[in-house]
Amino acid sequence: MATNEKVIIMSFDEESKSYQAFSELKKLHQSGNIKGEQMAILEHRSNHNLEPKDFIDFTGADKNFKGSMIGMLVGILGGPLGVLLGWFTGSLIGSSKDVKEVKSAMSIFEKAIAIIPEGETGLIIICDEPNTGHINDIALTQLNGKIERLDRDVVEEEIEEAQKTQEEAEDSAKKRWFKK
Repeated sequence: MATNEKVIIMSFDEESKSYQAFSELKKLHQSGNIKGEQMAILEHRSNHNLEPKDFIDFTGADKNFKGSMIGMLVGILGGPLGVLLGWFTGSLIGSSKDVKEVKSAMSIFEKAIAIIPEGETGLIIICDEPNTGHINDIALTQLNGKIERLDRDVVEEEIEEAQKTQEEAEDSAKKRWFKK
């Protein structure tokens, strides 16, 4: 059976609309119109820092925010890899392969950070949505928001690539910093 699992990122012009969308999407999950996995309200603070405001794991697994896929995505954005494109990319320019890998791993995260502007609150949900109309009605029509859908498989691959890239960059930095 084919699924239509997506990572859906939404933003709204008012914080209250993010909470309203959160509530409405929980109802969609309860009614069976979508099959939610995880959902979080995030505030985009300065320096690409995404702070979770609310989180739910629909699967019933004993996951906290940091252990969730959304938590990993947010952790990478706000962690060393998020900073990598800023101050650390310059030290990687010597190797075009490294720069290409960093840019590739960051594409998904750039989309996530771009849809929720700095200073605003948005929502990320991982779900199987057989019909895009239900979420579109809430996010676009009722709440006048913005929405970006990403294939879950692509997001998972890019998270793995970002984690590898982060580890390689940290190892490279340690070798350069502590070179005898």
